[in-house]
Amino acid sequence: MEITLVQGILIGLITAFCYSGQLLGIYTNRALVMSFFVGVVLGDIPTALKFGALAELAYMGFGVGAGGTVPPNPVGPGIVGTIMAITLKDQGVTAESALALSFPFAVLFQLVTTALYTFFSGSAKWSKNAIESGQFKKFTLIAHSTYIAFALAGFLIGILAALSRPGLQAFVEALPEWLINGFSVAGGLIPAIGFAMIMSVMLEKSLIPYVLLGYVCVAYLELPTMAVAMVGAVFALIQYYGKDKTPVGEKSLVANNQTLLDEEEDFSNGI
Repeated sequence: MEITLVQGILIGLITAFCYSGQLLGIYTNRALVMSFFVGVVLGDIPTALKFGALAELAYMGFGVGAGGTVPPNPVGPGIVGTIMAITLKDQGVTAESALALSFPFAVLFQLVTTALYTFFSGSAKWSKNAIESGQFKKFTLIAHSTYIAFALAGFLIGILAALSRPGLQAFVEALPEWLINGFSVAGGLIPAIGFAMIMSVMLEKSLIPYVLLGYVCVAYLELPTMAVAMVGAVFALIQYYGKDKTPVGEKSLVANNQTLLDEEEDFSNGI
């Protein structure tokens, strides 16, 4: 599949909007969102959504940065990975292998993000100097400079990724079949690793039985996603409404007793 110049420009604009959108907090910098827009431009929404859902599972976990580290950026799979999954699927590139092959581009966007933040780290001082000198137009430009830089960087990388598709195809065709199959296996493991990273941060010991139940529902009972979601909703409601079954009268008695104990403790301390 060939990508025209118009499609390349549209992909560049999509990348610019989604990449700079992370500064506005509007969640455009998500793999599934970018994959959908690229699928619309390239005319293959089902493949784009399949790949985007796979990448979203992985990069939800990668979004949990430890300390001051910057995780791999979802723009890599969202733009470049979707282009690979759609245009190179006739060459044997699956969604899983495209996810693995797009990981270096995620690291590239990570480095670009860090470089831009570092370069514009002095914008506060520049803005202060502009205000003190009465150059308010310069101040407005400085205030928007980081967003503009992200948009320009996203556009350049997006259009280059789209128009370099022949190079990507030549690279994939040069890979042996066993290596592409290996990338497919590795790409299938990446979402599991990403989800495990989320669980390592959020999971409590009391929730482990529900995780095992979800695994049984999917792996052994082969329930569809909505059925698993309904099972989870049932247990969530049981957990929510079954937390506190103490009658209202007993709650008041416990509260009064606690108040008396607190007053006795204060009196014994000489208050």
